[in-house]
Amino acid sequence: MSYVCGMTRAPSRRLADVAKKVGVSEATVSRVLNAKPGVSESTREAVLSALDVLGYERPTQLRGERARLIGLVLPELQNPIFPALAEVIGGALAQRGFTPVLCTLTGGGLSEADYVSMLLDQQVSGVVFEGGGYHEQAAPHDHYKLLHERGIPVVLCNAAIEHLEFPCVATDDMTATQQAFTHLASLGHQRIGLVVGPEDHVPSQRKLASFSSLASAAGLVVAPVEHTLFSLEGGQAATTRLLRHGVTGVICGSDVLALGAVRAARRAGLRVPGEMSVVGYDDSAFMNCTDPPLTTVRQPIESMGKAAVALLVNQVENVAVYPEELLFEPELVVRGSTGPAPTEE
Repeated sequence: MSYVCGMTRAPSRRLADVAKKVGVSEATVSRVLNAKPGVSESTREAVLSALDVLGYERPTQLRGERARLIGLVLPELQNPIFPALAEVIGGALAQRGFTPVLCTLTGGGLSEADYVSMLLDQQVSGVVFEGGGYHEQAAPHDHYKLLHERGIPVVLCNAAIEHLEFPCVATDDMTATQQAFTHLASLGHQRIGLVVGPEDHVPSQRKLASFSSLASAAGLVVAPVEHTLFSLEGGQAATTRLLRHGVTGVICGSDVLALGAVRAARRAGLRVPGEMSVVGYDDSAFMNCTDPPLTTVRQPIESMGKAAVALLVNQVENVAVYPEELLFEPELVVRGSTGPAPTEE
């Protein structure tokens, strides 16, 4: 769901809006707002949550309590893995009685720090970051430190922040790369390249470390690496550069990059998988419908999303949570974009 901070309307309209949202009478809403008895705790929480969601300021006597709102920060919506993970997390939050506040970073829009400031103004109970500046070592981290100083429960996905002790859920990037590499090697590929995100992107660094180790151990003839932006165009440009090294197999740091790799191969007149094989990462929506269907490493988003919510709610309820990174096992999904290495002529 989307949420707008700072909304103001007339008191009578406020009562009507909140009553409609919760499904109770305006009199019940009035009793809650005036801290009158005769309202169940569950109804009281529902009214306060609706008040927050609709953007109304709480009465002064109720402002000391945190809202049952959870900030859900996404780096983008273009990559289908992020809305898919948001759906899992949002559903799990709703089952626990919390309302997710979707905060999506867009070019020229609000920054991550702006969103954190707005969420703090609304007295959120916690924040889940699916991605963002903490993935990049060179990005500013002051707003994460602010959340830590305020004691706001936080859970990170797919990268941790040193020294802030936030729990994290992540797919095991080392294992994911190993699965993709072993698959291509078993098909006879001796010229394998890697396409990942920017050099300071933590998950990309982990994939690169694994790839370099595997390539060295296998004694590959060619094992070039390209860093690029996470976009179809970035994947295409990076793969075009890899093709100069004569690669026959490409491992990509996302499905979107992999689709760019397929496009680059075709623009170069190469058949996929006849003359070049491509492996993606995520197993996001519709990758079984591409041409060819994409071989990829699946992130276990269902398990990760539910674990993230459990870690967050435990913090909200003052249950001890260890500030560690939980690594989830990925799964190689073999489809039509990989095949035997082309024979040398």
